[in-house]
Amino acid sequence: MIFRTRFAPSPTGPLHLGHAYSALLAYDTALSKRGEFVLRIEDIDQSRARPHWEQQIYNDLHWLGLRWPTPVMRQSERLDLYQGALDRLWAKGLLYPCTCNRKDISAAVNAPQEGAPLIGPDGIIYPGTCRSKGAANFSPDQRRPTDTVLRLDIAKAVREARKLLLSIQGGEIARFEERGQGPRGETGIIEFSAQEMENTIGDVVLSRRDMGTSYHLSVVVDDGEQGITHVVRGQDLFEATRIHVLLQVLLDLPTPIYIHHKLIRDENGKRLAKRDDARAIEKYRNDGVTPAGIRKLVGL
Repeated sequence: MIFRTRFAPSPTGPLHLGHAYSALLAYDTALSKRGEFVLRIEDIDQSRARPHWEQQIYNDLHWLGLRWPTPVMRQSERLDLYQGALDRLWAKGLLYPCTCNRKDISAAVNAPQEGAPLIGPDGIIYPGTCRSKGAANFSPDQRRPTDTVLRLDIAKAVREARKLLLSIQGGEIARFEERGQGPRGETGIIEFSAQEMENTIGDVVLSRRDMGTSYHLSVVVDDGEQGITHVVRGQDLFEATRIHVLLQVLLDLPTPIYIHHKLIRDENGKRLAKRDDARAIEKYRNDGVTPAGIRKLVGL
């Protein structure tokens, strides 16, 4: 098996120092093991993706000294494969359509009898308003209305995962190996139970309005197809790893080893975002900073 890492940016804005750190770390990790580094363009959100930002990704990464196999995988060209994964989950009875918008969800979770809303990897944990409606009047072969998403019934999903993982003892539904560090210092073998999944994640969206997929679904399908053995990414995605491992079990895909790394922050301790153009890689390059200087700035 080839040791393989990846960098998977979205072409929705300029790459900044945080992206540089993640890409360089993934690249260095692969080279240290005589493995392979691949680039993937995560452009499922076509309302925000722009060709000039995609080209800028290539320009910035080449300037940093990174190289990768071509052609580059682009998620917008793989919607049929994501639909196939949804069909598999649908056949298992694990999905249901949901018409709730953000206002509906906020109103439901803030009802007096509900108490304070719980926050999961995707924000406020969905209260299950549409879950009881099931899928009786919906067919995955029909064109879904633009106001409908598909959610994973987390309770059913963890029960299915436990059936598929009978060798796991102690109530854990899945596990992964962390060779980096989570936000609270988590490392080593990370295990999580069915109850934990239900209480802290909820029914996540696997197919978003007007996209036909979601980050969680597409990243799992793509990592599996590209044979990614080691996922190098920021600590902000550590909690989402439980969702990804669950989907890997349900879709019979291998679970990579995960290497979550520190986040590059500004002088106020705030995580960098794409809108933070002041720390864009292109600006540093135009100001005369070298690739070696970028490495020094991010601590590599």
